[in-house]
Parts: sequence; structure tokens; C-alpha cells
Amino acid sequence: MSENKIDNNCLSFCQPSEVDLQKRDFLVKATVATGAVGVAAVAVPFVGSMLPSERAKAAGAPVEVDISKLKPGEKMTAEWRGQPVWIVRRTPEMLAKLVKHDDQLSDPNLEVPQQPEYCKNKDRSIKPEYAVMLGTCTHLGCSPNDNFVETAEWPGGFVCPCHGSKFDLSGRVFKGSPAPKNLLIPPHQYLTDTTLLIGEDKKAEA
Repeated sequence: MSENKIDNNCLSFCQPSEVDLQKRDFLVKATVATGAVGVAAVAVPFVGSMLPSERAKAAGAPVEVDISKLKPGEKMTAEWRGQPVWIVRRTPEMLAKLVKHDDQLSDPNLEVPQQPEYCKNKDRSIKPEYAVMLGTCTHLGCSPNDNFVETAEWPGGFVCPCHGSKFDLSGRVFKGSPAPKNLLIPPHQYLTDTTLLIGEDKKAEA
């Protein structure tokens, strides 16, 4: 009889109580949750590494721009290397004005290499309809304002509000401006009819 009592007591003592079972379940769940958080912590940086970083963009990573909604006579601004890039969709009338004031320009024949070779033409562009240029004055780095309204003295273009430098609709600088050079044209190419890639061109890919 005494042995049976001892065995029963032992069984009673060794069996886990309801509180112990709850603790065990809690510890299992906590361990699983901690593991999941650890996996997420590893996965997030991995996913992030597949996206272009701000540092990469600042260093000059190419930028895709959708120009499908840009209407004739309008301008939009993108950003590349931390600088504004203007895309102007020029009308036939705007393009016609570009050949009428060469004698007023500092560098009408584009002798200074402010544009890629494929943009060394009368329109300074790949497609005459679209002008692509850095919106930064070559004097002191200010950002000129749009002034597309033509007058008897002004064919339309850009005027720097800081020191009065003037540029035409191709970014060519007018004589007498403080700016010494035409606006810079960045390397670019068209991926599709409505998608522009700034910062990379076909020549660079070769």
C-alpha cells in the first residue's frame, strides 16, 4: 500500500499543471514570433538592396521619365544628380524661331561641348520636338524662369532672375549675359516614344 501511495504521489508531482502548460505554450509562441521578426529583419534590407538608393541617384544613376502627358508648348521638370532637368515639348512655331536669332547668341554653332555629339545640331536634341537640358544657369548655378511669350525683342526662352542671363528654347545663351556657356544637355535616350532615360545613352551602353 505504501508503494502505491508513493507511486501515485510521484505521478501527481511529475504531471505538468495547467499553469505549466500555459507557460510552455507561451514560450513556444514567443520563440516562433522572435524567429519571424528575425527573418523579417533580414528580408527587409535584402528587398531594399534591390531598389535604387538615394545615394545611387545622387551619384548619377539614370532616371526614367514618363513624358506621355507633356503637351506641346509645356515644360516639365525631372531630377538627376540632384539637379533639375527640363523637358520642353516645343511646337513647330517654337522650332521655327530657333533659326532666326543666331547672330544674337554667344555660341550659336555649339563650339563649347555643352551637349553630347548626338545633340550637336540646330535643335540641340535627339527629337526636335523635345528639348532636354539642365535647368541650371551656367553663371552661378541659379535656376532660370520660363518666359515662352514672344515679343518683338524676345523670341521666347528662359531668363535667370538673379543676374539676367538669357537663354533661348534650346538653352543657347544670348550675348551680353553673365552666363558664359549654353545650358548643359545631359546624356539621354528614348526607351519608348513616351519614356525618356536621363543619365545614360546608347553610346555609353556600347
